[in-house]
Amino acid sequence: MATVLITGANRGLGLEFCKQYATDGWQVLACCRLPQVASELLSLAERFPQISVLTLDVEDFTQIEQLAVQLQDTPIDVLINNAGVYGDSAGQGFGQLDYSTWTKTLAINVQAPVKMAEAFLPHLKRGDKKLLVSISSLMGSIADNSSGGSIIYRSSKAALNAAMKSIALELKEQAVGVLIFHPGWVKTDMGGDNAPLETVQSIAGMRQAISAFSLEQTGHFLKYDGTPLPW
Repeated sequence: MATVLITGANRGLGLEFCKQYATDGWQVLACCRLPQVASELLSLAERFPQISVLTLDVEDFTQIEQLAVQLQDTPIDVLINNAGVYGDSAGQGFGQLDYSTWTKTLAINVQAPVKMAEAFLPHLKRGDKKLLVSISSLMGSIADNSSGGSIIYRSSKAALNAAMKSIALELKEQAVGVLIFHPGWVKTDMGGDNAPLETVQSIAGMRQAISAFSLEQTGHFLKYDGTPLPW
């Protein structure tokens, strides 16, 4: 049975990843900060016994290390760095930036995915697929930025892209691949109700790209439907 580990699994994109992979018979390691209040995830785990709900606050690197030890005998085929935060808020743009929030956002959106890659590399190397996936955003594209704003979120996703590109180059010789995704503007707590894309469509598209992945694609930045995106 193939195994996927998903961070931020309690809602939105993470929850839909869990649902679709479990439906296809994968073992799902569903990580979230507060499992005791993750009612939708817990209900999903009752339907699919191959879902294991695990406590993980990605901002706490000690927890990441402890979970890696806890799962040390578990090969992981696909690791999905999905957990993330927006950071920006109305009235706190350039000139009024909240630097403590910016620091927290960088820790969660950039440093945590890198720490996950370091901690779980041995698990990925024992898996069959050997693929590290990070959920980024088109807002991390410098070439696509024509409106400005959202400095905290944009900079965090641009940094994530840069880090994952470097990791892809370093891990290629170990046969471990890296993909970076823009999931689209999706109806989630972050995306809002006006978003045109449903989570089902976004996740199905990314899963298709994950399934078709070959090592020659490592380090690519893709839209959820597999379309290449500008850096």
